[in-house]
Amino acid sequence: MLVIALDTSTPAVTAGLVALDDGPPRALAERVTVNPRAHGELLMPQLLDVMTEAGRELAEADAIVVGAGPGPFTGLRVGMATAAALGQACGRPVHPVCSLDAIAAQATAEGPLLVATDARRKEVYWAAYDAARTRIDGPHVQRPAEVPTDGFAAAAGEMAEALGIAAVEPRYPTPVGLVAAARAALQGEPAPLVPLYLRRPDAAEPGKRKSVLTRGAK
Repeated sequence: MLVIALDTSTPAVTAGLVALDDGPPRALAERVTVNPRAHGELLMPQLLDVMTEAGRELAEADAIVVGAGPGPFTGLRVGMATAAALGQACGRPVHPVCSLDAIAAQATAEGPLLVATDARRKEVYWAAYDAARTRIDGPHVQRPAEVPTDGFAAAAGEMAEALGIAAVEPRYPTPVGLVAAARAALQGEPAPLVPLYLRRPDAAEPGKRKSVLTRGAK
């Protein structure tokens, strides 16, 4: 099985083509560029570079895996909208996966693990995993000091250092991690493409305007 893997839930713009057979997922080609202001500009060019390097066409992929966050609104929408458009154009299933799960799947530490990424506003997105990398808590959004670290010796993700325990790689989702985290789901029907925002958007609908006819009324 050939799987396109995309993620824009963090400052990293991630695109890759991964081979999935009886063994661990194998990256045939990948691009990971850390640039929080260029998700929209970089994602598709990176994916096209990946396909060229791998000597494959987009239509040859059997499925698409995309990081569903948690992540900031603007960046996360880029990856999910791109994956949805590719799936529709190529007639391939699109499987969302928690981006924190993808980081956990590639973590270099043994034993229970925390994963933390930047949620801005002095907060982190975080989740907890057992030694088999099954998620046992989260995802949540909290200040680093509020994240429970008892029983965890290591953390992965770009904000791992903020948790005050040993920081391990990776800092961002990788194509292999995304596919590894979605491996079981790839055998069935894809889940709905629902982003994990964890916060309400900053923008709000304006309130109802006061009629000029009532101004000054007693």
